[in-house]
Amino acid sequence: MALALVFPGQGSQSVTMQAALAEQFSIVHETYAEASNVLGFDLWALVQEGPAERLGETVITQPAMLTAGVAAFRVWIEAGGPVPNWMAGHSLGEYTALVNSGALEFATAVALVATRAQLMQEAVVAGEGAMAAVLGLDDQTVIDVCKQAAAGRVVEAVNFNSPGQVVIAGHKDAVERAAEAAKVAGAKRALILSVSVPSHCALMKPAAAKLSRTLAATEFKASDVPVISNVDVRPYQTAEEIREGLERQLYRPVRWAETIGFLVENGASSVVECGPGKVLMGLTKRINRDVKNACVDTPESLAAALEQH
Repeated sequence: MALALVFPGQGSQSVTMQAALAEQFSIVHETYAEASNVLGFDLWALVQEGPAERLGETVITQPAMLTAGVAAFRVWIEAGGPVPNWMAGHSLGEYTALVNSGALEFATAVALVATRAQLMQEAVVAGEGAMAAVLGLDDQTVIDVCKQAAAGRVVEAVNFNSPGQVVIAGHKDAVERAAEAAKVAGAKRALILSVSVPSHCALMKPAAAKLSRTLAATEFKASDVPVISNVDVRPYQTAEEIREGLERQLYRPVRWAETIGFLVENGASSVVECGPGKVLMGLTKRINRDVKNACVDTPESLAAALEQH
């Protein structure tokens, strides 16, 4: 049974996440301590105590979710979970996949995503960007709605999460127009998301240009497990491909439904989400109901996932 491990990105964080796992596996505390040493503050304390608004800030969320995904993977391996055939991560989760695949050192990745988050936060003045989830329309209709609503501003389809679930991002006014237009076009819902940065759209190009300089100075190695690129939906082959892919990922869409499709077409019959929450589990169910689905979020969900494998 071929196995894929997937790692969530921003939006799956919550105060007290991984507390139950940490009670049973000291590796969780050790992983957060490694990250704290790089960041210069106690990340575990912030994750456990909040406030939620602070944890929700991009500059905190990104290193927190990276650390959570690495901790969950280490728990999986320590508990006897098999090494996967494939890895993939949703947006920021791609960095987690690269760490866990052996392509990128964890401490290096913590510093890298902290820089990434800072650059993203600086790219758009607070309050000028927005993101919205559009439910119940096909991908092309959402793309068309964005083009019609743009009116010289930026609004793009940026996360193709599952059939009928697409996230859009760009200038706040254009996103609001597109959300209303999507409802007119037949969307079941169009919800403005609580985020501080409009990710994966053209507004992130200045951040990507700056990030490319940091990526150029970052050491990447050949991975032990193939990692699927968000942007190209194929496995990374070289360090240069990783650098180039992570730069483009900032302003290009996350093709998640296609990523799960690729994994299934290439033999993955089971997908396990390593990290807080069950967002990717839910998406996998909507993308392909025949795939075995589990997560590593609590001791109970870990036990259930191990039983499947």
